[in-house]
Amino acid sequence: MALSCSRLRSRLSLIRLSGLSTNRITNGFYLQELSCQSRLPLCRHYRSSKVRRGIGRYVSSRLQWANAKYEGFLKRRFPRFFLLYHTFMEGFKMLFQDARDVRRIKTKMLVDRVKFQDLNYREMEKLRQFRRDLIKAIPLVIICIPPFANYIVFVLMYFFPRQLLIPHFWTHRQQLEFRRLYHSHRAQHHQPVLKELEYTSHQVKNGHLQSLLKNLCAKVQSGGNPKVSEILAVKSLFSGAPLAINTLNNNHMRYISPLLFLTPRLPGFLIGRRLNSHALELFQLDRALSRLGPHQLSESELKQACYVRGINADSLGTNQSREWLSQWLQVSSALKESEVSLLLHCIVLLSANYPGASSHH
Repeated sequence: MALSCSRLRSRLSLIRLSGLSTNRITNGFYLQELSCQSRLPLCRHYRSSKVRRGIGRYVSSRLQWANAKYEGFLKRRFPRFFLLYHTFMEGFKMLFQDARDVRRIKTKMLVDRVKFQDLNYREMEKLRQFRRDLIKAIPLVIICIPPFANYIVFVLMYFFPRQLLIPHFWTHRQQLEFRRLYHSHRAQHHQPVLKELEYTSHQVKNGHLQSLLKNLCAKVQSGGNPKVSEILAVKSLFSGAPLAINTLNNNHMRYISPLLFLTPRLPGFLIGRRLNSHALELFQLDRALSRLGPHQLSESELKQACYVRGINADSLGTNQSREWLSQWLQVSSALKESEVSLLLHCIVLLSANYPGASSHH
């Protein structure tokens, strides 16, 4: 603030008495005035910024109030619709969060030149699951393109949630129900895969390995659970003909495809390529999970990890789930990349007769 006239006169007289020039005082006074003037635009900007923030907070609070009123109305008058509405809103929040996470991971891979196999387990699993969800959501997006089609889509989503919606938009009850249903479809292919494996064992030239493979198939077919050592004893057979992925016959590959929730209705060479790609992805996920440690997974992450690898762990306890996952990782960590065909067969060998995880649960 500028000095008052009386204070200025008294200060000038004191400086004259001290023998100082008035030039320094004039300069000092000018700089003080200039400093004050230069701060005025900043002050104005600060005030306008505060006003904008205040308006934004007011609008946001009113929207939240209106939304709470609307949700309260739906909950009282239309409880079933409210559950659907609430599930959709929460699903969109989770989907947007996943999209942000995937963008961050992709940026990290691009900027830091990080390869997929060098990501941590949670980042790998996020990319894998988001890609699958996106593929499933594409038909729904296409249906939404025509004008006013969103009303039809909403009805379709209400009556066909499993076929049209991704897990983000399922209720907890639907998640349990659909997971059980999908696993029951997968379990229907256990016996056909075992029969193909037994049939192919006759082509193995090494008599000792052929006997071990036959015994392994017979044990699973009779309701037994093989040991990790029994599975690893035949691992060398899966790195070349006739059990490597690129040497399996078409029927064998078509029976394995549903174990990974892949369609078997494709030409043989495409099925083989997809199986190899998914097997390598699972192999890399197992490596990352071994680095993290299964004990670090939350309960939901543990159940998802088991489900991807062959069992529905919803009816299992946490300790049982961790025990099964540890067995899987023991097998996977002992394999080479060229032996990933055995990893696909382990979806049957390790899970077909595991206590509490059969398809009828």
